[in-house]
This record gives sequence, structure tokens and C-alpha cells, in this order.
Amino acid sequence: MADFTLRVNGATRKLPSVAPDTPLLYVLRNDLELNGPKFGCGLAQCGACTVLLDGRRALSCLQLAVAAEGRAITTIEGVADGDRLHPVQQAFLDLDGYQCGYCTPGQICSAIAVIEEHAAGWPSAVTADVRPEAVVPPLTDEEIRERMSGNLCRCGAYVSIVRAVERAAQAHAAETENKIEGAAA
Repeated sequence: MADFTLRVNGATRKLPSVAPDTPLLYVLRNDLELNGPKFGCGLAQCGACTVLLDGRRALSCLQLAVAAEGRAITTIEGVADGDRLHPVQQAFLDLDGYQCGYCTPGQICSAIAVIEEHAAGWPSAVTADVRPEAVVPPLTDEEIRERMSGNLCRCGAYVSIVRAVERAAQAHAAETENKIEGAAA
């Protein structure tokens, strides 16, 4: 057992003791009472437990809590800006990208990372031209489906999820363009 601290949703949280083999998911849900990340399969195959770890997707059911020490952990509870929903959250709400809602926190965290990965030019398994000098391809339905394939939805809301990711990606691109234009002015 070891004392340690975690940075979760922008706040430093000290935990009295956690066994070194405890999954991050259990600490988030049981010790920190953050119920957004869900236990789905416990095998990193469904994505219900997806959180952001230093801005990248992480399956918290297999991520050891002690290995997350010193890293920025963001759960669904931390993606909004106060009362203003994150653009991905808003798109999921507007386009019915959820049904029962069980997978939604993991879907949203994954979608946030997908949009950032795509904007940074990271290829996926369906990206046609993966050369470093290639132009970033559009975020097509096929690209979204491939990039989100690690997150399962028992209700089958995939069509709405793809539309929501597409809309949020467009909002992200417009926001990035506005920042660039504002900096140039």
C-alpha cells in the first residue's frame, strides 16, 4: 500500500493508500466518487471506462492507478467549462448520440481525443496516405468509425455518434481557425 496523489479534472486529490495493482477505474469510482467512467468489460474491449490521460485516451480498467500519478486525468466530469458543455458533449446532446447513456462518458472522452488526434495529423487504419508530408485527410464517416471503434454502444447509437463527432470536429476546426486568425491580427 502506498500513499499517492492524482490530478483529476484539474484538482490534486490525495489518497491515503491504494494497492499497487488497483485499476485507475476503481480509484476514480470508489475512492473519488467519480461515476462517469463505467465498468463495462474489465478487459479494455468496450471503452466504457475511457478517460483522458495527459489528453490521450486511456482505458481506466487496465490503467494502474499508481502509474497515473503525476499525470493529468480527465473524466467526463471534467470536460465541460463550468456550465458550458464541451462541444463534443453539446453535439452528443443535440444529435442524440446516446440512448441509455451507459457508454456515453467513454464515447465522449474518446471523441475528444479522436478530434485532437486527427487535427494533429495522426493517421488511422483507414487513412489512405500515411506519409508524414501528406495532407491531413478529412474526418470522414469511415475515419470516425475506425477511430471510435474501441468504444462499443449496446444500444446501437452509432449513426448519431458519428454525426456528433463530425459536428464537434467541425466546431473544433472553426475554433482553431479563429484562434489562428486572431493571433495574426
